[in-house]
Amino acid sequence: MNGTVVKNQLIFDFASGLLGPAKSLFASTYLHLNSNASRISFTFENMLGENLIDNENIHPKNLKYTDCINGENSKSTSYVEDPVNSFFGSLNNLNWKQIYKGFNEYTAKIDDKDELKLIKMDPGVSVPLHSHGGKEYILVLEGSFCDEYGEYCKGDIQINDQKIKHTPIASRDTGCVCLSITEKDVIFFGKYGSFLNLFTFIKSFFKPK
Repeated sequence: MNGTVVKNQLIFDFASGLLGPAKSLFASTYLHLNSNASRISFTFENMLGENLIDNENIHPKNLKYTDCINGENSKSTSYVEDPVNSFFGSLNNLNWKQIYKGFNEYTAKIDDKDELKLIKMDPGVSVPLHSHGGKEYILVLEGSFCDEYGEYCKGDIQINDQKIKHTPIASRDTGCVCLSITEKDVIFFGKYGSFLNLFTFIKSFFKPK
């Protein structure tokens, strides 16, 4: 599932304003880190803008550019703040929760049905073979990881569904930090799969409603 079409659908939905808070933060960070994705988003925004102008039921006001800006925001800048840093602050100051040795999570306090997390994996640490009940979105913020389908570096995303089974392994040189959204719980396989699935099931009772 981790192909161009599904990635472009995420970008298009973001440009259309169809995403909830979690996926909007995910998509805006993706565009901030990935110049190719940003160019695709710009194309979609132009297309949507042209459709808006051509809609006979919408009557845009005849404004001058000076009506849309003021002295505070008219100064251009080449610096655009990272959406993750804007939302979370410094990642070094977060109260990371250790799930197991070398694997840490921070769950965002965000009002959305989608669970948004930061994941930090030490060099060489892996996640056991698993899939997902719904879609999983992973965006690499720092370092890199690899799995059965390739290597993913800063600015790369991976979008998986229940058909995908994989074993992510953090780079042995840098480890990785990722932004992640899981629509439903993880499903583990292998030697310890039953135990891990039971742990995930029990843990679900303690999630904030």
